[in-house]
Amino acid sequence: MNSATDIQHLRPATAASNAALDARRVAATPRGVGIGTPMYAARALNAELWDVEGSRFIDFAAGIAVLNTGHRHPRMVAAIQAQLDCFTHTAYQVIPYESSVHLAERLNELTPGSHAKKTAFFTTGAEAVENAIKIARAATRRPGVIALTGAFHGRTFMGMALTGKVVPYKVGFGPFPGSIYHVPAPTELHGVTVDDTLHAIQQLFKCDIDPAQVAAIIVEPIQGEGGFYVMPSELFVALRALCDQHGILLIADEIQTGFARTGKMFAMDHHSVVPDLMTMAKSLAGGMPLSAVCGRAEVMDAPAPGGLGGTYAGNPLAIAAAHAVLDVIEEEQLCARAERLGQVLKARLESLRANVPQIAEIRGLGSMVAVEFNKADGSPDADFTKAVQKRALDAGLILLTCGVYANVIRFLFPLTIEDGVLAEGLDILAAAMTAA
Repeated sequence: MNSATDIQHLRPATAASNAALDARRVAATPRGVGIGTPMYAARALNAELWDVEGSRFIDFAAGIAVLNTGHRHPRMVAAIQAQLDCFTHTAYQVIPYESSVHLAERLNELTPGSHAKKTAFFTTGAEAVENAIKIARAATRRPGVIALTGAFHGRTFMGMALTGKVVPYKVGFGPFPGSIYHVPAPTELHGVTVDDTLHAIQQLFKCDIDPAQVAAIIVEPIQGEGGFYVMPSELFVALRALCDQHGILLIADEIQTGFARTGKMFAMDHHSVVPDLMTMAKSLAGGMPLSAVCGRAEVMDAPAPGGLGGTYAGNPLAIAAAHAVLDVIEEEQLCARAERLGQVLKARLESLRANVPQIAEIRGLGSMVAVEFNKADGSPDADFTKAVQKRALDAGLILLTCGVYANVIRFLFPLTIEDGVLAEGLDILAAAMTAA
């Protein structure tokens, strides 16, 4: 076997331009897979990325919060290489392996609460959400699920049903699974209070579904696609009491907030409330496809054998990467670093208020920070947001937008980013915001 020819398909036959590759993409792949940037990756390291034309970019997107430990962290690369020398796949349900059991033990210990827990592994965040709902329904023998407006829980049919944002996620794909209900998410900037959310739930109970038929309430501690709105502790205290009153399970969707991003291992660590189930993915394995559901042992054991799983669920390479990620978070003290870097970012954004009147709010926990832009009349300014993103990209900084009105820029740089690279990125951001 000639290894040089075996990997030839990974490299372009001739020097490729971004434009040429994009033309091939348009011809070969469907338009439904949206592309955020017009350049194609060639290599990356920590918080920097180079495209096929040799241009360098600072990455404030991190694969949508997947790379909290950066591109190609040496510990993760070494862990994957070591696993490659052993085996790449057995299907855990056919032939299990100790590394998966050990990772479950670690997550059971790290997640909030001192009660007995169990963890099941899957491949994607949407899979984790789907299985959390399956587990909740099996445990309660109830069909109903309540989610929040602005929420994002995936692109599968259950994920879309739970997601509280129509464009682009739901357009043209209905009908969706039944017994899914939405209530307004509390967002101070938009005048929606916790009391409004709780009142809406009570209205559901009066008008739409008996609480005795509700299996779960699912909440992102900080909404991701919805705009990085931080859910207040008051909400979780009230939801916990409500769930306990009616025998409903509380699910925390930590897919984007988990693994040191918010300054703590999980965003729920900022609150006194412990969820019954928690979904995890994204930075769990530093770019390798891995997700998980962790929860109360008796709840997790509700599905019968064979009711959970998947061919690629808990792939051994991804499991090895996840162990390395957890080691890096602990050894490099990334929770504390996330808090410090977030303070630096917020301070820089605050300093721009005088010259950027479009700034409506700066919010977030740790290094899960966003800035929302409005027009002078208070309406969302999506055009300004898009202009900032484009100017930043032209200057070598990758940014992501979000929000129901597409008027929010979210910051998700690797927590391992070098101080100098962060400062360089913030300079580009400041220039883009003032110029736009």
